[in-house]
Amino acid sequence: MKTEADTRKEYIDPALDAAKWGHNLTEGSQVSCEFKITDGRMLSGGARAKQKFADYVLSYKNQKLAIIEAKKEDEEPTEGLEQVKDYARLLNLRIVYATNGKKNYCFDMESGRGDFVDQYPTPDELYRTVNGVQSDIHERVFTEPFHKTKYDPRYYQENAINAALSAITKGDQRVLLTLATGTGKTFIAFQIVWKLFNARWNNRGNERRPRVLFLADRNVLIDQALGDFNPLEGEIIRVNGEEIRKRGGKIPTNANIFFSIYQAMTGGGDNPYYMDYPSDFFDLIIIDECHRGGASNDGNWRAVLNHFSSATHLGLTATPKRDANVDTYDYFGDPRYTYSLRDGIEDGFLTPFKVKKVSTTIDTWKPGPGDIVLEGEVEQEEYGKEDMNRKIIIAEREEALVKIMLQEMNEVQKAIVFCMSEKHALMIRDFINKHKKSNDADYCVRVTASEGAVGDQWLKIFRDNEKTIPTILTTSQKLSTGVDARNLRYVVLMRPVGSMVEFKQIVGRGTRVYEGKDHFTIIDFYDNHEKFSDKDWDGPPEEVETKVISEVEENGEKVEKTLKEVIDDAVEKPEKKQMLKVQFAPHRTAFMDSMIETLYFDGDGKPVSPEQFLKDLFSKLPDFFSDEEALRKIWSNQDTRNKLIDELAERGFDLGKLLKLRDSFKAEDSDIYDLLRFVAFDKEIISRKDRLSNADIHFKDKLDEKNQEFVEFVMSQYEKNGFESLNDLTNLINLKYGNSSVVEDMGGVSTVKGNFETLQAVLYAK
Repeated sequence: MKTEADTRKEYIDPALDAAKWGHNLTEGSQVSCEFKITDGRMLSGGARAKQKFADYVLSYKNQKLAIIEAKKEDEEPTEGLEQVKDYARLLNLRIVYATNGKKNYCFDMESGRGDFVDQYPTPDELYRTVNGVQSDIHERVFTEPFHKTKYDPRYYQENAINAALSAITKGDQRVLLTLATGTGKTFIAFQIVWKLFNARWNNRGNERRPRVLFLADRNVLIDQALGDFNPLEGEIIRVNGEEIRKRGGKIPTNANIFFSIYQAMTGGGDNPYYMDYPSDFFDLIIIDECHRGGASNDGNWRAVLNHFSSATHLGLTATPKRDANVDTYDYFGDPRYTYSLRDGIEDGFLTPFKVKKVSTTIDTWKPGPGDIVLEGEVEQEEYGKEDMNRKIIIAEREEALVKIMLQEMNEVQKAIVFCMSEKHALMIRDFINKHKKSNDADYCVRVTASEGAVGDQWLKIFRDNEKTIPTILTTSQKLSTGVDARNLRYVVLMRPVGSMVEFKQIVGRGTRVYEGKDHFTIIDFYDNHEKFSDKDWDGPPEEVETKVISEVEENGEKVEKTLKEVIDDAVEKPEKKQMLKVQFAPHRTAFMDSMIETLYFDGDGKPVSPEQFLKDLFSKLPDFFSDEEALRKIWSNQDTRNKLIDELAERGFDLGKLLKLRDSFKAEDSDIYDLLRFVAFDKEIISRKDRLSNADIHFKDKLDEKNQEFVEFVMSQYEKNGFESLNDLTNLINLKYGNSSVVEDMGGVSTVKGNFETLQAVLYAK
């Protein structure tokens, strides 16, 4: 029987050759086979869900134009149509083909119609179909290749770039892109500028290279962006106080690409520096994190944008439209492209997370025997969790929480602890350093606005993935944005997070991908996990709305401060009421108890209790197998077993969650097969040792000594490590003998493989 590979070799490849596809036949045309679209959602243990691959993608003049789905010769060509339409939506392609080699079906995503065709169009024919008649500048910009880096743009990055370029070349002056934190917004901005720069686009319609201003509100964002723009280093200048002072108070103009924080552009007293530039000096202004103050009528950047009103304004944000940032959308209009946190996690481009919610018996306080009021007055009958470190300070409670946190962490992995205030962050830092296992003096440091340059230096070191010290940072607000720490493994919430905006932004600190990191963990002491059930959760993490407006000097050091902080410092504030400070009676913490519950997340990304997860699993298992015998057949074969595991993962029941569920039944030494039998058919969960004892493995007694010895070795590995040991015969042989040459002495590959498969059949026969 002919395979799909045969269809490609015998029919599709010759048909594409006949239509002159391929660089050797038509210059600039390309046929990409097995084109990877997504990486597949990250699963436990370094595994991934199924990746999405397109059989063929046809490109011409640096544009992807069509996608082809191949089926076996004896299958209907449109059998794969729905799948290829899904891929076309992801890649934003108009034309799709579904074929079995003999019959070719062409479907137009724009018109929603399709029909059978005799042959594929040539590259020029397909290019005209997709693009129609375009302006000269559109043609120049879109045929300009991306700058080659180690990685090609991901599909969503290419979509965002193309969406922005399409709007810009049409003359739209306000363009917005909304992409989740960690998805590469500055890389996207660089590729947009690269294409416009090399195509010599500008607002005047001549062939001068464009002048671009990249604006942000924090130096750390400029520093990160300059890394992405490094290929254009010779065209770049940074506009800041130092550069202007070097020029005797004159603004720099001798460059094409300018980077600045808006504080520098609005400096200069009554005559802000941006006013020294002609109003038509810039062709394109890119506003990074544009939701933070740039669009409102009295926003920090609005005066700059108004002055350069003839330029195209490209806004980059991680926040979907909310009441809190409606001005951004009023100014820029709806996003030309959106890519959410959920999209990134499902595609495998962002890291998923686990949530550990922690409750203790000391989460509330009312006066009790032996408690000592150290400062302040008791004004409430009872103080709740929400009052801790706002109205009342109980150091013993905070110390107990730190001990729990350290127990739940791998102490060599990086963490950020979000605290109620700078003083609270100081207290938590000191308790961590008191109870840590590490002997390093800088294991845990505080990074808040008060640390100034010292804190910024610690943050820079923390972001370096090659460095392990400091390992833990404590903070209050400062680190909720601008922290590109890819190897962050823990986000610890030691305070309630008030807004959904801030909550999403804090979660976003951990989502960046790093080698060997298949998840990060949120340790939640304040019931913030309830926000995952909020209807507004679905979407990317959003940045905090506090805005840095200036660098002020404190104690001889420059410190970045928010608008609120500067105002608070400038106005005379009424005297604050003294916070209540209490010392627990010794028995309070001695008999303190805690409950730690790890939340499950369903297929829609919403948190569910273990009980609900079990109910959901029970209701969905009939979709995968009809009865116990069907499950047995599936599980007895390595290929069908792995396929079932992949399919379960795609529905929200990945192996890590199943292992966690198994462990909750105190059945750590049991097979996942027995967990599924228990859930689906109410069968007893037995240990792997008992499963081996119950199995009829007498077939091995008829084997020669070497084969018998190997079967017994496989059995021991199964008992020790579970069914995963049965997934790689070659690995087992190498583990036992050091190499695979011994296989010939055991009767050859077919004999060893046959015994291996027989063992699995009898192992799951009962």
